[in-house]
Amino acid sequence: QAILDEGFAANAAPEVAADGLNGVDPGCVAFLEELRPGAIVKDDAVPAILRQVRQATFVTINVSDFWTRIAADRCYCVVCLAVRDERIHTVPGLLRALLREDGFRTKAQRVGKVVLMSGGHVRYYECARPHTAEPG
Repeated sequence: QAILDEGFAANAAPEVAADGLNGVDPGCVAFLEELRPGAIVKDDAVPAILRQVRQATFVTINVSDFWTRIAADRCYCVVCLAVRDERIHTVPGLLRALLREDGFRTKAQRVGKVVLMSGGHVRYYECARPHTAEPG
């Protein structure tokens, strides 16, 4: 399941992210807040929430709060997209580009990684190797 951070709530419907996730059924895309109805979700609670969703891919534009701040975990993948709110419409294309990269094509390949897409470049760190790497 794809989980969208609150940064998408005002800017994009789940269909936008589903389009980027290779035509994933929009019903398989949820906003983080929907997983904890009525609660204010703090950033430090995100890992526990993601562990409750099988092989979740969490997509956020809140790079400063997640890139290098959230631990890689074998239960989920975190994708940090360095885009401004006014460029939210570029998210599907960015996600499609990421999912064409070796090591990111399937959920099984993505889980355990925290990814940063910025300026057309992909960097990530993962459980097995805590240092930052680039695909390829």
